[in-house]
Amino acid sequence: MQSQPEYSRTDPPEPPSEPILSLPGALTAYVALIAAIHLRVLLPPELENWTIDVFGFIPKRYDATLLNIPFPGGAGAKIWTFVTYSLLHANLSHIGFNVLWLLPFGSALARRFGALRFYLFMAVTAAAGALAHLVTHEHAIAPMIGASASVSGTMAAAIRFAFVQGSFLSFSRGDADAASRVPALSLASAFRNRRVLGFLAIWFGVNIIFGVGSFALGSDGASVAWQAHIGGFLAGLMLFSLFDPVPRATLHAADASSPDEPGRV
Repeated sequence: MQSQPEYSRTDPPEPPSEPILSLPGALTAYVALIAAIHLRVLLPPELENWTIDVFGFIPKRYDATLLNIPFPGGAGAKIWTFVTYSLLHANLSHIGFNVLWLLPFGSALARRFGALRFYLFMAVTAAAGALAHLVTHEHAIAPMIGASASVSGTMAAAIRFAFVQGSFLSFSRGDADAASRVPALSLASAFRNRRVLGFLAIWFGVNIIFGVGSFALGSDGASVAWQAHIGGFLAGLMLFSLFDPVPRATLHAADASSPDEPGRV
């Protein structure tokens, strides 16, 4: 009679790897909120316009000249619109474009920060974008809406760790959670990293060209608030360390990039 083999121990099963582009709960909730808010388009036109006036960012609210114009929302709107404008969008294409960029960058950041830090970060970068828009459009009456400033902030923050070996823009990587929690580059080292500098050059170049081009075309009087994009991007890049819960690697190990492992932008 053949005896069955005996095993002194069994190796524990490996935990399943989470796909890189799977959406963490915090980002899913954020996108769902934007989609739910966009149902305002089903309101009667006067109520939809009221919603934009109360929650959109209008630089003229802060104009101290004699030519004052009353806006719905009163003094409170001068505060909350620094953030609430980012949850409003013009149409489904506007939402889709922002969500498209949030898939890689926002997913990595939400997974790294956790829900509370992620939402606070989105609010801070939205406010930074609104401030940049205010400085450059002091007397503008047209409302600014859209999450592009916050999306730009997530892109800037993510590149602090995106090109590190094992992260989500690196060829050598594991599951999504591990890829999002690699030690980040210091700000000084980021400005010396060729991949980061290349990304910065492309990002700023595209935004400036696209912004100036949109301003020159002026289709239907609408323009891209590219200054807000830059404001959100700079805030995300500079303030990343204040939100980052992942300890910095000793001896700047995170700053080392494998010479035979190219990054992707």
